[in-house]
Amino acid sequence: MSNPIALRLEGIHAGYGELNILENIALEIPAKTSLAVLGRNGVGKTTLMSTIMGHATLHSGSIQLFGQSIERLPVYDRSRLGIAYVPQTRDIFPSLSVEENMLVAARPGRWPLERVYELFPRLAERRSNMGNQLSGGEQQMLAVGRALISDPKLLLLDEPLEGLAPVIVQMLMEVFKKLITQEDLTVILVEQSAKLALQVTNQVIVLNRGQVTFQGLSQDLLSQPEQLAKLIAAN
Repeated sequence: MSNPIALRLEGIHAGYGELNILENIALEIPAKTSLAVLGRNGVGKTTLMSTIMGHATLHSGSIQLFGQSIERLPVYDRSRLGIAYVPQTRDIFPSLSVEENMLVAARPGRWPLERVYELFPRLAERRSNMGNQLSGGEQQMLAVGRALISDPKLLLLDEPLEGLAPVIVQMLMEVFKKLITQEDLTVILVEQSAKLALQVTNQVIVLNRGQVTFQGLSQDLLSQPEQLAKLIAAN
């Protein structure tokens, strides 16, 4: 039996204020699967994530989370229903400790504090440090950990590897692979490094000027580097 549809987007036109960036986006993402969102800067990847979370302006179209229409709901209600967003900016509270940053978002469920610490031992070591005392890699671990502690059904990761040292990138890739393959999670990953994103996801879309120009299986596209290069270069 196939998994239910975790997220369905139909006829999405969205942007910021009166500006329209996304045009007629349609997507269906089954539960417990993962989607890579690829494309060059400025094609609408972050706007897509912001639209799902409720930060962008939806001009028309519908968004359903496990069959429930959410396009009219505010951000906090979407969060309560199971969407967690890790933005590019990380949005760590600088004057709160690591532990306080996470407890702000904590909800009962599959990800109690100690389980997050098991996933990120470095956060356990730094639990009393303030947000502004962390390295970029530690802040990214904290941003992901804070998302997980909210017990999400859908996890949105917006360029979580940007600007990080290779050793941190490798560690986070292992974490994402574990979350995708072993947890009851649906994951959308926006990432500039197409090969990294395709290595850990099931499905892929490529955006160009706010529209989906390619949709398929991640492994198929990964095995066709020439097509991948053309798709990204065309943006």
